[in-house]
Amino acid sequence: MSIFKEKSTIRITCPLRLSPYLGAEITSLGYIIDHQDNTGVEITGSLLDCINLNLWSRIGHKVLYKLSNFEARNPDDLYNHLKNIPWEEIIDSKGYVSIESTVLNDAIRDTRFANLRAKDAIVDRIFSKKLERPSSGPESDRTVIYLFWKDDEASVFIDTSGETIARHGYRKNPYKAPLQESLAAAVIQETGYDGSMPFVNPMCGSGTLAIEAAMKALNIAPGLPRTNFGFMHILGYEDKEFQNIRDKARSKIRKDIRPEILVSDINEMALRATDQNAQEARIRDLFRIERKDFREIRMPESPGILVMNPEYGERLGEVDQLGETYSEIGDFFKKKCGGYMCYVFSGNPDLSKQIGLKPKRRIEFYSGKIDCRLLSFEMYSGSRKIKDESDITETSEA
Repeated sequence: MSIFKEKSTIRITCPLRLSPYLGAEITSLGYIIDHQDNTGVEITGSLLDCINLNLWSRIGHKVLYKLSNFEARNPDDLYNHLKNIPWEEIIDSKGYVSIESTVLNDAIRDTRFANLRAKDAIVDRIFSKKLERPSSGPESDRTVIYLFWKDDEASVFIDTSGETIARHGYRKNPYKAPLQESLAAAVIQETGYDGSMPFVNPMCGSGTLAIEAAMKALNIAPGLPRTNFGFMHILGYEDKEFQNIRDKARSKIRKDIRPEILVSDINEMALRATDQNAQEARIRDLFRIERKDFREIRMPESPGILVMNPEYGERLGEVDQLGETYSEIGDFFKKKCGGYMCYVFSGNPDLSKQIGLKPKRRIEFYSGKIDCRLLSFEMYSGSRKIKDESDITETSEA
Protein backbone atom coordinates (compact mmCIF):
# COMPACT_ATOMS: atom_id res chain seq x y z
CA MET A 1 0.00 0.00 0.00
CA SER A 2 1.39 3.42 -0.95
CA ILE A 3 2.27 5.66 1.99
CA PHE A 4 0.25 8.35 0.20
CA LYS A 5 -2.96 6.48 1.05
CA GLU A 6 -2.10 5.54 4.64
CA LYS A 7 -3.87 7.62 7.27
CA SER A 8 -2.08 9.25 10.18
CA THR A 9 -2.13 12.44 12.22
CA ILE A 10 -1.68 15.58 10.13
CA ARG A 11 -0.59 18.72 11.95
CA ILE A 12 -1.04 22.11 10.29
CA THR A 13 1.06 24.75 12.05
CA CYS A 14 0.56 28.49 12.48
CA PRO A 15 1.93 31.37 14.58
CA LEU A 16 0.45 32.38 17.92
CA ARG A 17 -3.06 33.91 17.77
CA LEU A 18 -3.84 32.47 14.32
CA SER A 19 -5.00 29.05 15.53
CA PRO A 20 -8.73 29.97 15.76
CA TYR A 21 -8.65 31.22 12.18
CA LEU A 22 -6.72 28.18 10.98
CA GLY A 23 -9.21 25.90 12.75
CA ALA A 24 -12.15 27.63 11.07
CA GLU A 25 -10.40 27.36 7.71
CA ILE A 26 -9.62 23.63 8.09
CA THR A 27 -13.20 22.94 9.14
CA SER A 28 -14.50 24.87 6.12
CA LEU A 29 -12.42 22.57 3.90
CA GLY A 30 -14.43 19.62 5.23
CA TYR A 31 -12.01 18.18 7.79
CA ILE A 32 -12.76 17.20 11.38
CA ILE A 33 -10.32 18.64 13.93
CA ASP A 34 -8.97 16.11 16.41
CA HIS A 35 -6.88 18.56 18.41
CA GLN A 36 -6.23 22.30 18.44
CA ASP A 37 -3.70 24.35 20.39
CA ASN A 38 -1.97 27.73 20.22
CA THR A 39 0.30 26.83 17.30
CA GLY A 40 -1.76 24.57 15.11
CA VAL A 41 -4.50 22.04 14.53
CA GLU A 42 -4.45 18.28 14.03
CA ILE A 43 -6.65 16.09 11.86
CA THR A 44 -6.54 12.50 10.63
CA GLY A 45 -5.77 11.99 6.96
CA SER A 46 -3.42 10.75 4.26
CA LEU A 47 -0.63 12.34 2.28
CA LEU A 48 -3.25 12.98 -0.42
CA ASP A 49 -5.05 15.14 2.14
CA CYS A 50 -1.73 16.88 2.75
CA ILE A 51 -1.57 17.78 -0.95
CA ASN A 52 -5.03 19.30 -0.72
CA LEU A 53 -4.18 21.23 2.45
CA ASN A 54 -0.98 22.61 0.95
CA LEU A 55 -2.98 23.96 -1.96
CA TRP A 56 -5.85 25.41 0.06
CA SER A 57 -4.60 26.68 3.41
CA ARG A 58 -4.27 30.47 3.47
CA ILE A 59 -3.36 30.64 7.15
CA GLY A 60 -1.24 27.53 7.76
CA HIS A 61 2.56 27.58 7.65
CA LYS A 62 3.46 23.89 7.44
CA VAL A 63 1.54 20.67 6.80
CA LEU A 64 3.20 17.86 8.78
CA TYR A 65 2.40 14.14 8.34
CA LYS A 66 3.23 12.09 11.43
CA LEU A 67 5.34 8.97 11.02
CA SER A 68 5.96 7.96 14.63
CA ASN A 69 5.75 8.80 18.33
CA PHE A 70 8.35 7.35 20.68
CA GLU A 71 10.13 7.83 23.98
CA ALA A 72 13.66 9.25 23.82
CA ARG A 73 15.63 10.28 26.89
CA ASN A 74 18.87 11.12 25.10
CA PRO A 75 20.47 11.35 21.62
CA ASP A 76 21.23 7.61 21.51
CA ASP A 77 17.56 6.78 22.13
CA LEU A 78 16.63 9.21 19.38
CA TYR A 79 19.05 7.58 16.95
CA ASN A 80 17.94 4.03 17.75
CA HIS A 81 14.23 4.75 17.39
CA LEU A 82 14.63 6.69 14.17
CA LYS A 83 16.81 3.99 12.65
CA ASN A 84 13.95 1.51 13.03
CA ILE A 85 11.71 3.51 10.69
CA PRO A 86 11.78 2.19 7.07
CA TRP A 87 13.21 5.36 5.56
CA GLU A 88 14.22 3.48 2.40
CA GLU A 89 10.50 3.33 1.57
CA ILE A 90 10.08 7.08 2.07
CA ILE A 91 13.27 8.82 0.89
CA ASP A 92 15.12 8.20 -2.37
CA SER A 93 18.63 6.91 -1.68
CA LYS A 94 19.84 9.21 -4.48
CA GLY A 95 17.85 12.16 -3.13
CA TYR A 96 18.39 14.93 -0.60
CA VAL A 97 17.06 15.28 2.94
CA SER A 98 17.07 18.09 5.48
CA ILE A 99 16.08 17.99 9.14
CA GLU A 100 14.15 20.70 10.97
CA SER A 101 13.23 20.46 14.62
CA THR A 102 11.87 21.87 17.83
CA VAL A 103 13.80 20.42 20.76
CA LEU A 104 13.07 21.00 24.47
CA ASN A 105 15.16 18.31 26.11
CA ASP A 106 17.74 18.73 28.88
CA ALA A 107 20.10 16.29 27.15
CA ILE A 108 20.38 18.61 24.15
CA ARG A 109 22.14 21.96 24.44
CA ASP A 110 22.25 22.66 20.72
CA THR A 111 19.34 21.77 18.44
CA ARG A 112 21.81 21.18 15.62
CA PHE A 113 23.12 18.10 17.46
CA ALA A 114 19.64 16.58 17.58
CA ASN A 115 19.28 17.30 13.87
CA LEU A 116 22.63 15.63 13.22
CA ARG A 117 21.69 12.49 15.13
CA ALA A 118 18.35 12.34 13.34
CA LYS A 119 20.04 12.74 9.97
CA ASP A 120 22.60 10.05 10.83
CA ALA A 121 19.85 7.59 11.78
CA ILE A 122 17.97 8.22 8.53
CA VAL A 123 20.89 7.96 6.13
CA ASP A 124 22.45 5.03 8.01
CA ARG A 125 19.17 3.13 7.72
CA ILE A 126 18.92 3.87 4.01
CA PHE A 127 22.55 2.88 3.43
CA SER A 128 22.04 -0.42 5.26
CA LYS A 129 19.20 -1.26 2.85
CA LYS A 130 20.31 0.39 -0.41
CA LEU A 131 24.11 0.58 -0.08
CA GLU A 132 23.95 4.26 -0.92
CA ARG A 133 22.82 7.27 1.03
CA PRO A 134 21.01 10.50 0.16
CA SER A 135 22.74 13.86 0.40
CA SER A 136 21.76 16.11 3.28
CA GLY A 137 21.90 19.78 4.22
CA PRO A 138 19.84 22.82 5.19
CA GLU A 139 17.84 23.33 1.98
CA SER A 140 14.07 22.94 2.41
CA ASP A 141 13.09 22.60 -1.25
CA ARG A 142 13.27 18.78 -1.33
CA THR A 143 12.60 16.09 1.31
CA VAL A 144 12.18 17.65 4.76
CA ILE A 145 11.81 15.69 7.99
CA TYR A 146 10.58 17.48 11.10
CA LEU A 147 11.40 16.38 14.65
CA PHE A 148 9.48 17.52 17.72
CA TRP A 149 11.18 16.45 20.94
CA LYS A 150 9.98 17.62 24.35
CA ASP A 151 11.30 16.06 27.54
CA ASP A 152 11.20 12.29 26.90
CA GLU A 153 8.50 12.33 24.20
CA ALA A 154 9.41 12.64 20.54
CA SER A 155 7.44 12.75 17.29
CA VAL A 156 8.79 12.64 13.76
CA PHE A 157 6.94 13.98 10.72
CA ILE A 158 7.28 14.35 6.99
CA ASP A 159 7.13 18.07 6.26
CA THR A 160 4.90 17.89 3.20
CA SER A 161 5.18 21.63 2.57
CA GLY A 162 8.95 22.00 2.46
CA GLU A 163 9.24 25.74 2.15
CA THR A 164 6.48 27.43 4.13
CA ILE A 165 3.04 27.82 2.58
CA ALA A 166 2.58 31.10 4.51
CA ARG A 167 3.99 32.82 1.42
CA HIS A 168 1.44 32.65 -1.36
CA GLY A 169 3.76 33.25 -4.27
CA TYR A 170 2.47 36.50 -5.73
CA ARG A 171 4.49 39.00 -3.72
CA LYS A 172 7.37 39.65 -6.07
CA ASN A 173 7.63 43.24 -4.83
CA PRO A 174 7.33 43.35 -1.01
CA TYR A 175 7.82 47.15 -0.76
CA LYS A 176 8.56 47.64 2.98
CA ALA A 177 7.50 45.86 6.19
CA PRO A 178 4.46 44.12 4.68
CA LEU A 179 2.12 41.83 6.58
CA GLN A 180 2.85 38.18 5.99
CA GLU A 181 0.31 36.69 3.60
CA SER A 182 -1.03 34.20 6.18
CA LEU A 183 -1.59 37.00 8.71
CA ALA A 184 -3.34 39.13 6.09
CA ALA A 185 -5.56 36.14 5.25
CA ALA A 186 -6.52 35.80 8.92
CA VAL A 187 -7.39 39.50 9.06
CA ILE A 188 -9.60 39.12 5.98
CA GLN A 189 -11.28 36.09 7.55
CA GLU A 190 -12.00 38.17 10.67
CA THR A 191 -13.71 40.86 8.57
CA GLY A 192 -16.01 38.29 6.97
CA TYR A 193 -15.36 39.69 3.50
CA ASP A 194 -16.94 37.52 0.78
CA GLY A 195 -16.81 39.70 -2.34
CA SER A 196 -20.46 40.74 -2.23
CA MET A 197 -19.61 44.34 -1.26
CA PRO A 198 -16.79 46.80 -1.96
CA PHE A 199 -13.43 46.33 -0.28
CA VAL A 200 -11.41 49.49 0.37
CA ASN A 201 -7.74 49.44 1.36
CA PRO A 202 -6.20 52.89 1.89
CA MET A 203 -2.48 52.96 2.74
CA CYS A 204 -2.26 49.76 0.70
CA GLY A 205 1.51 49.27 0.89
CA SER A 206 2.36 46.23 -1.24
CA GLY A 207 -1.33 45.32 -1.60
CA THR A 208 -1.26 42.14 0.49
CA LEU A 209 -4.56 42.74 2.31
CA ALA A 210 -6.43 43.60 -0.88
CA ILE A 211 -4.96 40.66 -2.80
CA GLU A 212 -5.86 38.23 -0.03
CA ALA A 213 -9.38 39.68 0.03
CA ALA A 214 -9.75 39.18 -3.72
CA MET A 215 -8.36 35.64 -3.65
CA LYS A 216 -10.67 34.61 -0.82
CA ALA A 217 -13.71 36.18 -2.48
CA LEU A 218 -12.98 34.35 -5.74
CA ASN A 219 -12.11 31.12 -3.89
CA ILE A 220 -8.64 30.95 -5.46
CA ALA A 221 -6.50 28.33 -3.72
CA PRO A 222 -3.29 30.12 -2.67
CA GLY A 223 -1.06 27.15 -3.51
CA LEU A 224 -2.12 26.91 -7.15
CA PRO A 225 0.84 28.81 -8.64
CA ARG A 226 3.44 26.85 -6.68
CA THR A 227 5.32 24.09 -8.50
CA ASN A 228 7.40 22.55 -5.71
CA PHE A 229 6.25 21.06 -2.40
CA GLY A 230 7.88 18.69 0.06
CA PHE A 231 5.43 15.87 -0.74
CA MET A 232 6.75 15.76 -4.31
CA HIS A 233 10.05 14.32 -3.04
CA ILE A 234 8.55 11.37 -1.15
CA LEU A 235 8.75 7.88 -2.68
CA GLY A 236 5.34 6.88 -4.02
CA TYR A 237 4.45 10.38 -5.17
CA GLU A 238 2.45 10.35 -8.41
CA ASP A 239 2.17 13.62 -10.25
CA LYS A 240 -1.24 12.65 -11.67
CA GLU A 241 -2.68 12.72 -8.14
CA PHE A 242 -1.35 16.24 -7.62
CA GLN A 243 -2.69 17.38 -10.98
CA ASN A 244 -6.14 15.91 -10.20
CA ILE A 245 -6.32 17.77 -6.88
CA ARG A 246 -5.02 20.93 -8.57
CA ASP A 247 -7.63 20.67 -11.35
CA LYS A 248 -10.40 20.33 -8.74
CA ALA A 249 -9.10 23.46 -7.01
CA ARG A 250 -9.10 25.38 -10.29
CA SER A 251 -12.67 24.28 -11.00
CA LYS A 252 -13.79 25.87 -7.72
CA ILE A 253 -12.66 29.39 -8.64
CA ARG A 254 -15.74 31.62 -8.61
CA LYS A 255 -16.66 33.25 -11.90
CA ASP A 256 -20.11 34.43 -10.83
CA ILE A 257 -18.89 37.48 -8.90
CA ARG A 258 -16.62 40.41 -9.62
CA PRO A 259 -15.53 42.07 -6.36
CA GLU A 260 -15.09 45.84 -6.31
CA ILE A 261 -11.70 46.57 -4.76
CA LEU A 262 -10.25 50.04 -4.23
CA VAL A 263 -6.63 50.46 -3.12
CA SER A 264 -4.83 53.73 -2.56
CA ASP A 265 -1.56 55.14 -1.29
CA ILE A 266 0.35 58.41 -1.62
CA ASN A 267 3.60 56.57 -2.35
CA GLU A 268 4.23 55.75 -6.00
CA MET A 269 6.54 52.86 -5.09
CA ALA A 270 3.78 51.29 -2.99
CA LEU A 271 1.34 51.51 -5.88
CA ARG A 272 3.87 49.94 -8.23
CA ALA A 273 4.34 47.09 -5.78
CA THR A 274 0.58 46.60 -5.49
CA ASP A 275 0.17 46.67 -9.26
CA GLN A 276 2.96 44.14 -9.80
CA ASN A 277 1.76 41.80 -7.06
CA ALA A 278 -1.88 41.96 -8.18
CA GLN A 279 -0.78 41.09 -11.70
CA GLU A 280 1.24 38.16 -10.38
CA ALA A 281 -1.87 36.96 -8.50
CA ARG A 282 -3.90 37.40 -11.72
CA ILE A 283 -6.53 39.60 -10.14
CA ARG A 284 -5.26 43.01 -11.25
CA ASP A 285 -8.37 43.66 -13.36
CA LEU A 286 -10.48 43.80 -10.18
CA PHE A 287 -8.47 46.65 -8.68
CA ARG A 288 -9.04 50.38 -8.85
CA ILE A 289 -5.66 51.82 -7.86
CA GLU A 290 -5.45 55.50 -6.91
CA ARG A 291 -2.50 57.61 -5.86
CA LYS A 292 -4.30 59.63 -3.24
CA ASP A 293 -4.21 60.50 0.42
CA PHE A 294 -6.83 58.38 2.20
CA ARG A 295 -8.88 61.50 2.98
CA GLU A 296 -9.26 62.23 -0.73
CA ILE A 297 -10.23 58.84 -2.12
CA ARG A 298 -13.51 58.46 -3.97
CA MET A 299 -15.41 55.88 -1.94
CA PRO A 300 -17.62 53.31 -3.74
CA GLU A 301 -21.31 54.17 -3.71
CA SER A 302 -22.34 51.03 -1.84
CA PRO A 303 -20.98 50.59 1.69
CA GLY A 304 -18.66 47.69 2.38
CA ILE A 305 -15.51 46.83 4.29
CA LEU A 306 -12.48 49.06 4.77
CA VAL A 307 -9.16 47.86 6.17
CA MET A 308 -6.14 50.06 6.95
CA ASN A 309 -2.68 49.12 8.16
CA PRO A 310 -1.04 52.47 8.98
CA GLU A 311 2.57 52.73 10.09
CA TYR A 312 3.22 52.09 13.78
CA GLY A 313 6.20 54.45 14.24
CA GLU A 314 9.58 53.37 15.61
CA ARG A 315 11.13 56.69 16.62
CA LEU A 316 9.71 59.51 18.71
CA GLY A 317 9.56 62.00 15.86
CA GLU A 318 7.68 59.51 13.71
CA VAL A 319 5.19 58.79 16.48
CA ASP A 320 4.49 62.50 16.92
CA GLN A 321 3.79 62.89 13.21
CA LEU A 322 1.70 59.72 13.04
CA GLY A 323 -0.49 60.86 15.93
CA GLU A 324 -2.03 63.45 13.65
CA THR A 325 -2.52 60.84 10.92
CA TYR A 326 -4.35 58.49 13.30
CA SER A 327 -6.57 61.35 14.44
CA GLU A 328 -7.43 62.10 10.82
CA ILE A 329 -8.28 58.44 10.26
CA GLY A 330 -11.04 58.83 12.85
CA ASP A 331 -12.32 61.99 11.12
CA PHE A 332 -12.23 60.18 7.76
CA PHE A 333 -14.32 57.31 9.15
CA LYS A 334 -16.95 59.72 10.48
CA LYS A 335 -17.15 61.88 7.37
CA LYS A 336 -16.81 59.43 4.48
CA CYS A 337 -17.40 55.88 5.73
CA GLY A 338 -21.07 55.83 6.70
CA GLY A 339 -22.41 52.30 6.50
CA TYR A 340 -18.94 50.72 6.43
CA MET A 341 -17.29 48.26 8.77
CA CYS A 342 -13.86 49.83 9.20
CA TYR A 343 -10.78 48.05 10.51
CA VAL A 344 -7.42 49.42 11.60
CA PHE A 345 -4.50 47.03 12.11
CA SER A 346 -1.89 48.60 14.35
CA GLY A 347 1.02 47.66 16.57
CA ASN A 348 1.00 50.89 18.54
CA PRO A 349 -1.77 51.18 21.18
CA ASP A 350 -0.93 54.80 22.01
CA LEU A 351 -1.35 55.83 18.39
CA SER A 352 -4.54 53.79 18.09
CA LYS A 353 -6.12 55.90 20.83
CA GLN A 354 -5.64 58.95 18.62
CA ILE A 355 -8.33 57.62 16.25
CA GLY A 356 -10.79 59.01 18.78
CA LEU A 357 -13.49 56.39 18.27
CA LYS A 358 -14.38 53.52 20.54
CA PRO A 359 -13.76 50.23 18.75
CA LYS A 360 -16.50 47.67 18.61
CA ARG A 361 -13.86 44.97 19.06
CA ARG A 362 -10.11 44.65 19.63
CA ILE A 363 -8.74 41.44 18.15
CA GLU A 364 -5.26 40.32 19.20
CA PHE A 365 -2.65 39.40 16.59
CA TYR A 366 1.11 39.24 16.28
CA SER A 367 2.96 40.62 13.28
CA GLY A 368 6.31 38.95 13.73
CA LYS A 369 7.13 39.77 17.35
CA ILE A 370 5.00 42.92 17.45
CA ASP A 371 1.92 42.73 19.68
CA CYS A 372 -0.86 44.09 17.45
CA ARG A 373 -4.59 44.78 17.50
CA LEU A 374 -7.18 44.76 14.76
CA LEU A 375 -9.67 47.44 15.79
CA SER A 376 -13.15 47.26 14.29
CA PHE A 377 -15.44 50.29 13.97
CA GLU A 378 -19.06 50.00 12.89
CA MET A 379 -19.86 53.26 11.11
CA TYR A 380 -23.55 54.06 10.74
CA SER A 381 -24.84 55.89 7.70
CA GLY A 382 -26.56 59.27 7.87
CA SER A 383 -26.82 60.74 11.33
CA ARG A 384 -25.79 57.47 13.01
CA LYS A 385 -22.16 57.36 11.96
CA ILE A 386 -21.39 56.31 15.50
CA LYS A 387 -23.68 54.86 18.12
CA ASP A 388 -23.59 57.69 20.61
CA GLU A 389 -21.40 60.46 21.92
CA SER A 390 -19.58 58.04 24.23
CA ASP A 391 -18.00 56.45 21.16
CA ILE A 392 -15.94 59.60 20.52
CA THR A 393 -13.53 58.83 23.31
CA GLU A 394 -9.98 57.81 23.83
CA THR A 395 -9.81 54.51 25.62
CA SER A 396 -7.07 53.35 27.95
CA GLU A 397 -7.47 49.72 26.89
CA ALA A 398 -4.67 48.18 24.87
